Amino acid sequence: MEIAYKIITGLAIFVAVVFTFLVLITGKGDAMSGGASGVRTSFKGKASFEDKMFYMILYLGATFMVMMIVLNFLAKRVYGEA
Repeated sequence: MEIAYKIITGLAIFVAVVFTFLVLITGKGDAMSGGASGVRTSFKGKASFEDKMFYMILYLGATFMVMMIVLNFLAKRVYGEA
């Protein structure tokens, strides 16, 4: 059980680093512009790089959240409740 806890902890750290890197790389920096130039429509056709990055970040965030829940349960089993 302790080995699984250590493996999932390592994977969670890796996912967190990749997630942080992708969020920082894809930041547009135009939050205060107020323009509607970034409006997306459903008639675009082929998915752009930004759409793919959005879903990758979404899945990495969800994966990280699930890993943290699993680690919480494993920590209680391995190290006992505090």
